[in-house]
Amino acid sequence: MNTVQAPVRRGRPPKTPRENADTKAHLIRVGLETLTEFGFSATGLDTILKKAGVPKGSFYHYFKSKEVYGIALVDAYDDYFIAKLSKYLSDESTPPLERLINFTQSAISGMQKYDFKRGCLVGNLNQELNHLSDEFKVRLLQSYQAWQTQVEHCLNDAKQSGTIANSVNTQLMSEYFWIGWEGAVMRAKLTQSSKPLTLYTEMYLRALLT
Repeated sequence: MNTVQAPVRRGRPPKTPRENADTKAHLIRVGLETLTEFGFSATGLDTILKKAGVPKGSFYHYFKSKEVYGIALVDAYDDYFIAKLSKYLSDESTPPLERLINFTQSAISGMQKYDFKRGCLVGNLNQELNHLSDEFKVRLLQSYQAWQTQVEHCLNDAKQSGTIANSVNTQLMSEYFWIGWEGAVMRAKLTQSSKPLTLYTEMYLRALLT
């Protein structure tokens, strides 16, 4: 009995599900990995595409420009980071200031995991403001404001529980937290040490309890 063989396919192999459905998500994931370590302006698009294994034509199918791509990366990072903040700072089973400590300890562990080479994407971009558009700057500011709101809610819980004094301006202290924390993250990358993060956390808590 003769067996009919299937015709041999020529040309490129069939596209994988990742190529069809997940290319955009893959580009964002690779971009986040790259830009938490290197600068946005200094990193060429070709470098990211080579690392992602995605042709330039596919990139421009999803993103009109490198700047549009950069803002999409900020959006994705912001979603991730707000979820992380909420996990720690909204944990009602834990005393408010302990929630803040738990968040900082988690951040320290994350930096140690990558040998202090990766930092905060928004903080990194904040150092490149001269090369970014006004739209980009507004998007970064929105991220900081959202993060400050998370800390402010936690500090309000601390005030209601009597852990910190009623005189503490939780709005200003939440802004102060991120101003100092971003600096501590950059110093940790420079020194390859968690000491700046630990020191900042300790001094910030002392300021709250004074």
